[in-house]
Amino acid sequence: MHTTTPTAPRTAERAHITDDEALLTSDLSAAEFAAAFRRYPGGVAVVTADSALGPVAVTVTSIVSVSADPPLFAFSIGHQASTATGIRNADSYVVHFLGSEQLPIAELCATSGVDRFADRSLWSRLPTGEPYFPSAPVRIVGQRIDQLDTASASLILVLAKESHIGTETDAGPPLVYHDRGWHELSSQSQLGRR
Repeated sequence: MHTTTPTAPRTAERAHITDDEALLTSDLSAAEFAAAFRRYPGGVAVVTADSALGPVAVTVTSIVSVSADPPLFAFSIGHQASTATGIRNADSYVVHFLGSEQLPIAELCATSGVDRFADRSLWSRLPTGEPYFPSAPVRIVGQRIDQLDTASASLILVLAKESHIGTETDAGPPLVYHDRGWHELSSQSQLGRR
């Protein structure tokens, strides 16, 4: 009779592999990897936070729901982003899910080297101090509970603490990023329901 030893469970230390370790080598180039993901559409979100230097914001398509109970989500940010240090060092975040009407905010927060908070009419602060864009149809406020850092990016795990969800009429068509371009989804783009 052949028996096998069960695989040891992943430990917290093992879960935090960084890319200076041998396990993170690949024959796939960064250009090939980016080309593949350009074909994968993503919803557009803006992440804001308060930093030691003031409010920071970044446009991301990397938001993922991790768990509903507890309510966890994650996002990644490249270290080359102009706001990476402020985002990575923050303890709390406001994630804004954008509709096509918020394209100017998505573009603003995706542009390097500009003051994303120069126009005071676009943003405000929550009672807890975080900057936010009131025009976003959905926002979630959360607290950072973990972070995985690699040489080029960080994956940040966030516990959702509260949300604001506007009405269906507030939402408008969702904003999507695909193949280096902004798109809006409409009822004509729906192929079916699940």
